[in-house]
Amino acid sequence: MLKKIFISAILLIAVLCFVVSLLKGNNSAEKAVSSPDRVAVINIEGTIVSGGDVQDTLFQQSTGVTSGSIMRQIRDAAEDDSVKALLLNINSGGGSATAAEEIGRELKRFKETTNKPIVATMSDMGASAAYWIAACSSDKIYANSTTLTGSIGVYMPYMNTQELFKKIGIKTDKIKSGPYKDILSNDRPMTEAEKILLQNMVNEIYNEFITVVVTGRKMDEAHVRNLADGRIYTGSQAKNLGLVDELGNYYDALAAAGKLAEITPGKDGLPPVKQHVKQQPWEYLLGAEIANVVRSQLVESISAGLQGDASLQSAR
Repeated sequence: MLKKIFISAILLIAVLCFVVSLLKGNNSAEKAVSSPDRVAVINIEGTIVSGGDVQDTLFQQSTGVTSGSIMRQIRDAAEDDSVKALLLNINSGGGSATAAEEIGRELKRFKETTNKPIVATMSDMGASAAYWIAACSSDKIYANSTTLTGSIGVYMPYMNTQELFKKIGIKTDKIKSGPYKDILSNDRPMTEAEKILLQNMVNEIYNEFITVVVTGRKMDEAHVRNLADGRIYTGSQAKNLGLVDELGNYYDALAAAGKLAEITPGKDGLPPVKQHVKQQPWEYLLGAEIANVVRSQLVESISAGLQGDASLQSAR
C-alpha cells in the first residue's frame, strides 16, 4: 500500500514539474492595485548574488536574490507610466559587490531617465552590499533604530587546509600556465606576491564602495573613510553619522515615497503599490487555494498509508 502511494506521489510530482517547465515567463506574479499613480516596491531579501532570475522548482526554493531579478523589476517600473516612485524594501546582510554594482547602475539609469524619487527602507539588516544599493541613488534612506547597517568594506575569504590534507594523506600536484593560475588554492600557503595582488584588488573595490557612498549620500570623503572600516552600526547610530536619513519602518518609507512623488494617499495614508510577489511553484501552477488542498490531501494519503503499513507490521 505504502509503495503504491509513494509511486503515485512521485508520478504526480513529475507531471507537475513537466507542466511547469512548459509554462513561459517567470514565477513572479504582480500584485497591483488599480490606480493611475503608485509606488513600485522591490523586495531585496537574503544574500545578494550576481546572475539572472533563479527559477524555483517543486524540489528547490531560492533563499536569496539575484541582480538579474532586481534589475528586471527596476526596468519594469521605469517602463510603467503608473509608477511614480520606487521603494527598495531591504532586509539583507549583503552579498556580491558585482551584484551591488549591477543593481546600482540600473537604479542610476532609472533616476536619470525617469527623474522619479527612490526611497530605501531597511528592516533587520541593510549592510555591506545591501547598503551599497541603498546609498547609491536613494533620495531618502529609512531604518529602524535597531536595524544593523553599515559594514562598508570589502573582504575576500581564504582558507589554507594544507596541514589538514597532510594529516589525512592527501597530496596535490598541479601543472599550471603561470605563477598566479592557482591563486587562492587552499592546499598551500599564499605567497607574499599573491597577497599584494589580491589586496590591491580588494582596495580597488573598496574605493569604489567609498565613491558610491560619498556621491549618493553627499558626504565628505574623509568622513566616509573614517566610518568605513567594516563595522556595523545600529539605525540610530547610522542616522547620527549621516548614513541614514530617517528612523522609521516600511510604512513610514512608503508614505515618504508617495509624498515625494506627490501621489494622493488612500484612507490609510499610504499610496497604492505595485509589487512583485514570489509564488511557490504549486501556487503558480494551481493557484494558492487549490495548491493547499492538493498538499493537504497528499499528506493525509501518505499518513494513512504509513498507519496502515504499521498496522500490518503489528498484525504480523
